[in-house]
Amino acid sequence: MKAQSRGPRGAATLEEVASRAGVSRATASRVLRGQSNVSEAAYQAVHRAAAEVNYSPNRAARSLVTGRSDSVAFLVNETEERMFSEPFFLAVLRSAQETVTAAGLQLNFAIASTPAQRDRFFSYATGGHVDGVLLLSVHDNDEFQRHLEQAGIPTVLSGRPYGDGDLFYVDADNVAGSRMAVSHLLEVGRRTLGVIAGPLDMCAGQDRLRGYREALEEAGVGVDETLVEEAGFSLLEGYDATCRLLDRRPDLDAIVAASDLAAIGAIRALAQRGRRVPEDVAVVGFDDIREAAEYDPPLTTVRQPMADLGATMAQVLLGRLDGRESDARGVVLPVELVVRASA
Repeated sequence: MKAQSRGPRGAATLEEVASRAGVSRATASRVLRGQSNVSEAAYQAVHRAAAEVNYSPNRAARSLVTGRSDSVAFLVNETEERMFSEPFFLAVLRSAQETVTAAGLQLNFAIASTPAQRDRFFSYATGGHVDGVLLLSVHDNDEFQRHLEQAGIPTVLSGRPYGDGDLFYVDADNVAGSRMAVSHLLEVGRRTLGVIAGPLDMCAGQDRLRGYREALEEAGVGVDETLVEEAGFSLLEGYDATCRLLDRRPDLDAIVAASDLAAIGAIRALAQRGRRVPEDVAVVGFDDIREAAEYDPPLTTVRQPMADLGATMAQVLLGRLDGRESDARGVVLPVELVVRASA
């Protein structure tokens, strides 16, 4: 049998993989690029052959032919402190990584919380280093995602965008989640419901506050603005917001928090003020992070599908890169209420 030629420095070539697998070079290429239009037998044979010869795709050479980098950016528009302290981001990152890797692409992680960092990332992205962007944490009317799209970089957002609906995004049903939390508290007899709204420069914060207002109004309770406190999603921000609420409304008997970390901060503030949870004040969070079930008392919360968010964002982006662009620009995933001891 004729020896197969080797690439630079003795590296296995695509031709060698194809020959060993008994398929054409084109079929081997489709399999290794993660395309689905191949038989199961060919798929298994190519991957087995690639493993046997320790084949590694030459991305640089392929990018010259296809004009693609085979890389996707996971960009977080937050500080490093928030990115690595809030479980939401890591859960979304993990599932996005799994989906992108399974498709044969590389996921590049980046943080851009300042204008200078965004400018550097924009130069990097438009320089041909990534084929698309998964963008998390959009604040205000930030046009950064639109600038990427206008530069030819397909982008998918985590969360509903501001303004018109021509951007691609994946979101959890934040309005329905807050409505579930309020309805549950009313059902168990609470009537003076404070809310720690998320940051109102983000659609997630706006939508969770909207759900709180709608549920109270539909129940005929009405919204008392002295029970509304805007804050961020962190534990400390939840603690501080609860202290402000108690100073204004010491009679409150429930708190709806825009995140689990904020809810845990609320429970700590209540304990320091001598309030028992849930006997004196019931508390409901949002997210269902691991700590929610482990906290004392275990936290009642709205579970949003963080893993599904990351995977779905990646699937939408991969579809766009392969020319399968949907007319529906937004995907909204369902949430559910998880009842535990805190409410």
